[in-house]
Amino acid sequence: MGALGVRRLLLPLLALLVVAAVEARFVVEKNSLMVTSPTSLRGRRDSAIGNFGIPQYGGSMAGTVVYPKENANACDDFDGKHPFRAKPGAMPTFLLVDRGDCLFAKKVWNAQNAGASAVLVVDDKDEPLITMDLPREDDEAAKYIQNITIPSALIDKEFGEQLKKAVKYGEMVNVNLDWREAVPHPDDRVEYELWTNSNDECGPKCDMLMNFLKEFKGAAQLLEKSGYSQFTPHYITWYCPQAFVVSKQCKSQCINHGRYCAPDPEQDFSTGYEGKDVVVENLRQLCVFKVANENKRPWVWWDYVTDFHIRCPMKEKKYNKKCAETVIKSLGLDVKKVDKCMGDPNTDSDHPLLKMEQDAQIGKGSRGDVTILPTLVVNNRQYRGKLERKAVLKAICAGFEETTEPNVCLSDDIETNECLNDNGGCWQDKAANVTACRDTFRGRVCECPTLNGVQFKGDGYINCEPAGPGKCLINHGGCWHETRNGKTFSACQESGDGKCQCPAGFRGDGVRKCEDIDECKERKACQCPECNCRDTWGGYDCTCSGDLLYIREHDTCISKTAVQAKAAWAAVWGILIVVAVVAAGTYIVYKYRLRSYMDSEIRAIMAQYMPLDNQGEVPNHTHDEDCS
Repeated sequence: MGALGVRRLLLPLLALLVVAAVEARFVVEKNSLMVTSPTSLRGRRDSAIGNFGIPQYGGSMAGTVVYPKENANACDDFDGKHPFRAKPGAMPTFLLVDRGDCLFAKKVWNAQNAGASAVLVVDDKDEPLITMDLPREDDEAAKYIQNITIPSALIDKEFGEQLKKAVKYGEMVNVNLDWREAVPHPDDRVEYELWTNSNDECGPKCDMLMNFLKEFKGAAQLLEKSGYSQFTPHYITWYCPQAFVVSKQCKSQCINHGRYCAPDPEQDFSTGYEGKDVVVENLRQLCVFKVANENKRPWVWWDYVTDFHIRCPMKEKKYNKKCAETVIKSLGLDVKKVDKCMGDPNTDSDHPLLKMEQDAQIGKGSRGDVTILPTLVVNNRQYRGKLERKAVLKAICAGFEETTEPNVCLSDDIETNECLNDNGGCWQDKAANVTACRDTFRGRVCECPTLNGVQFKGDGYINCEPAGPGKCLINHGGCWHETRNGKTFSACQESGDGKCQCPAGFRGDGVRKCEDIDECKERKACQCPECNCRDTWGGYDCTCSGDLLYIREHDTCISKTAVQAKAAWAAVWGILIVVAVVAAGTYIVYKYRLRSYMDSEIRAIMAQYMPLDNQGEVPNHTHDEDCS
């Protein structure tokens, strides 16, 4: 048997050796499908989540089932431009298609291009549900698989026939796809693992994996550093059958005497890198994670695998130990500790890390065996869908207990965009450009918003009204308002009970309507005999006959001469009061200064003729002269 024949025999054997003595157990990940109409089909059914596209983990989606009259297997492009796109206000379209004749992914791609929001594939066999997986090697499929963004699910044959029959009879079939329980969410920390591979020459799947690692690195490190998640990387390995352990093919693909193997990267034993090179690098990456974890920096693994892919690619012949150690040093890790962890790949004994990896491939509890590469496991439940940053982050966020999600799960980056369609059925004020609809990864919620520091209050669906200080700045607090000739009147009140109340000069409910009051006609102002009243919007103008002046406070007219006389007397009295104040002030100052001066003079005189108690006796010179 030639080398090619041995390779053809050995590769299938290696592919089957995921397990040894334990029988493989593959668990199909499911989501709930609820039929809401017609009544005869109402109930909950299981459906198998497709391993491509973007399932709405943590949320749900309601839609109307449509079964195409032609191209029922969806293997060809549908005629027309988006024939299954839902009309505005209508429920999304779930396209029901038959299994067979082409790839699952091809059916979903054609349905997506035709405007469908989700795809239900009807099994053509009476069998337990299976996972719709990606093709292993298909250059044509690789062109569109990464662009599939709608969810898909496989349903059993009997249920599918019931749906098709109901649609054909003209009944409206409404279903709800629910992914809220697809990922367990017991507490405020998510544990997830990624089964990956360091091989970067395995086609579209390897390219998809490497792109995901680069895009998801930031979010993964943020979750890990903040203590919101616990991530563990894993690597799938096989072992070589005992009969082939000494063969050239087994030696080129395995280490530790056939215990841990990986397929040849190029699937050609005569050229390029060998399978054992991949196993060694896989082991190195496991050890990098182990050493980084011991240093309390487990997130460094993401830096290493992305940097290694960029700096040490197989295409440039840099996929080797020297390049790997350069990357390790640049990340501040101890190369000697990594080498010690790796050990000798030529030894004839088990390696503790790789042995643990093989054991971990066997499913436990609700998690099935890991047989698909790559595989993401969130809270011990295998993820199904496109390995893409936004989709994976949504699945991880669905693993948190509700209300405990970190901020990264509430960002615009993974919102469902349900608010783009009819505002998600929530309250909206188009004039103020404010809405109660808020997208989250679990779906839209209707909550009255806060805008510019003003809190809106209400049910979020029908009514939201601004409340508290500043509310009149937001569309006048929802009250009536009108502007004419540059003059604005508003029924909004910042103080008081906060209810809308028409301003002075208007009458109405304050919300929808405020009508101008004709003060002149209703004789509410400008009623003196000499007054001439003219109504204006929001008020009135009042003038007086002849040379009279109108006094609004007293609603009366008085003579201009009287006004001038009053003004003159007021001025005179003002001047007199000022003069009196100045005179009084001057007199007070004068009296104060005069009294101070007199006091000082009196003290000086008394000091000369009447000595104070604290002064000594003044000598009497007259007496001395008499004695002499």
